[in-house]
Amino acid sequence: MAKKIEAKSLVDAVTERLEAAIFGGELAPGEWLREQALATEFGISRGPLREAIRQLEGRRLLERKTNIGVSVVELTPQRLDELLTVREALEGMACRLAAERISPEGVDQLRSLLADHASHSEVVLGEGYYQQSGDFDFHFRIAKESRNDYLVSVISGDLYDLLRLYRYKSSTMSGRAAQALKEHHAILDALSTGDPDQAEKAMRTHICNARIHAKLAMDRQAELAASGTEA
Repeated sequence: MAKKIEAKSLVDAVTERLEAAIFGGELAPGEWLREQALATEFGISRGPLREAIRQLEGRRLLERKTNIGVSVVELTPQRLDELLTVREALEGMACRLAAERISPEGVDQLRSLLADHASHSEVVLGEGYYQQSGDFDFHFRIAKESRNDYLVSVISGDLYDLLRLYRYKSSTMSGRAAQALKEHHAILDALSTGDPDQAEKAMRTHICNARIHAKLAMDRQAELAASGTEA
């Protein structure tokens, strides 16, 4: 029994390490994974690495091409715009419902979550605004507060990690991390007063701004790649 838990923990640790490399830009969009080099770097066999890769393929952060290999997911500006346009509508609806249904305890928990986010070094330094998945993600927590299982399922579905990835990319633009945190507080203020109209408006504004900055981040990355300059 202990051996099985240890093996599972190793795969989880490798999965988290690869996820952090993708979100942090250590593994760039479109970059091919070199299994042997990664296994050597992590000090592990290729078995756990391959299982971690399969997990991230299932979450659409990695994609496999037959007879070629596995690469980090890469979205076109058009697909990114389409994804975030849909998310704006869905999360706006979730925020509206949450304003009508959230408890005082739920508001307090979101306030504590934002206080924790504000203490992260990368947010303090303005380098980015990375949120872990699930209950550590402000957007996911609001979706849960909508108390609509179908809506939660759609928002946390197979495109959830892609959205997190490009939200984070947008937050790396100068000044965006602080502004994103400020927008989160505006959303929370609307939730705390139980104002569904303002809550939906605040969430839509936030995601619209994220879409603009994600596009700017992608344009900058393309320019740097064309010039041969590292980000």
